[in-house]
Formats: sequence, structure tokens, C-alpha cells
Amino acid sequence: MAGDDMLQTESNLRFYQRRAAQERLMAARAVTNAARERHEMLAARFNDRVEQMQAHFA
Repeated sequence: MAGDDMLQTESNLRFYQRRAAQERLMAARAVTNAARERHEMLAARFNDRVEQMQAHFA
């Protein structure tokens, strides 16, 4: 059903937004450069997913 797909997509969008924010926070709190870089990379990947989903449903 189309309505079910939209509800699932919204849930995924919120998940990716939350994970991007969490990774940015962990990057800011990272002790080592390697950890910070890894968290920044993950934040960017989650943010890319957010942007892709928003473009798809815009």
C-alpha cells in the first residue's frame, strides 16, 4: 500500500537524521583524530541518505 510505504520512508528519514546528529556529536567528543574522522565520515554518509530521501520525495 502506498500509505504504508510513506510511513516507512518517514521513519527511515528520521532514523538517518538522528544517526547523522549522533555521529556529529561523537566526532565533536572524539579523543583521537582517527575516531573523529571516522565519526565525521559516518555522519556524512547518513546525511547523504537524508538528502537522497528528501530529493526522492520532494
